[in-house]
This record gives sequence, C-alpha cells and structure tokens, in this order.
Amino acid sequence: MLSWDILECACKSCNRCGLSTTRNNVVVGKGNKKAKILLIGEGPGEKEDLSGIPFVGPAGQLLDKMLECIDLSMDDVYVANVVKCRPPGNRDPLPEERERCIEYLRYQFALLKPDVILCLGRIAAQSIINPEFRITREHGKWFKKKNCWMIATYHPSALLRDVQKKKTAFEDLKILREKLDELGIAVKDIN
Repeated sequence: MLSWDILECACKSCNRCGLSTTRNNVVVGKGNKKAKILLIGEGPGEKEDLSGIPFVGPAGQLLDKMLECIDLSMDDVYVANVVKCRPPGNRDPLPEERERCIEYLRYQFALLKPDVILCLGRIAAQSIINPEFRITREHGKWFKKKNCWMIATYHPSALLRDVQKKKTAFEDLKILREKLDELGIAVKDIN
C-alpha cells in the first residue's frame, strides 16, 4: 500500500547507487501532500544535503519568489527532485543514478496524483518529459502524459548564474498560471 511513511523509509535506507555513500541526508521532498502541482528539480545541492529539505538555498529563495509572481507558494505545491541524494560537487546526476532513483519520484507521483508538473531545468525535463528534451528550445511548451500536463522552465540555480534567462522563465510561469486557471485548479482550496 502506498504511503508517505513507506516512501520516506525506503529513501532513507536506499543504497542503490554511489550517491548514498557521499550524502549527509536524503532529500525526499517538501510541500503540500495534497497539491495538484508537482515541481521537480534535478537533485539536492549542498544546503539541501545538509538540511534534508529541497530548495532551501539561494535557488530555493528564488523559487519562492518565482511562485509568488504567479500567486503560488510552497503551500500550494509539492517539490521533489529526480535524485534524492546530492551529486558530489553539485555535478549533474549521472544517467544510472537517475535511473536507480526515478522509482521514488514515480512513487511520489502516485501518492500525489498531480494534474500539472513543472520541471525545473534540463535534467528534470529529460527524466520526465523526453530524454531528448532541449530546455533552450522546448521550455514553456506543454506536454501531456497519463492525464498530467507537463511543462519545463529553467532551474532557479541556472537563473542565478544567468540573469538574462529570468524574463524567459517568468514568461514560462505565466503560461503555467494560465493552464492552472484553464484547468480550474484553485490552489487555495487544496490546503
């Protein structure tokens, strides 16, 4: 039977890949467990690895501001990552690491049953939408799988490195807001 407790226990005891040997904490997810909106990043950074909570560093602060711009907050969404352990040096998760960890994300999807997924960055979009996904060409475009709408934008950490992309990411978020309105997802009602 699916449960958040079983998921947390499985993640915390996982040793399916080498990331388990270098982590401080497993970073399962955070947010509203009844949310209809799932945000997916690539993997924990240093601050997330130390705290066990996703998006708590500078990228998380930017993500909070991004959500606020479209009248959302962490109370309205659930946030998870493709991999639950920090890759050393914040490198991209390797394909085999993503493959070994994706089952946990599928479990989160099954528990949440979201209507909408926002992939934050290339790694998340390639893992969820299409392995050939190109963030520079396909951000802000909708895809539908298993009755779930999916869209990608730049990862907040990429926006911190290249502020020129912030305007594009904001346009992507406006597209997300329009879809939520179109679907009648009243985020304030899910709390």
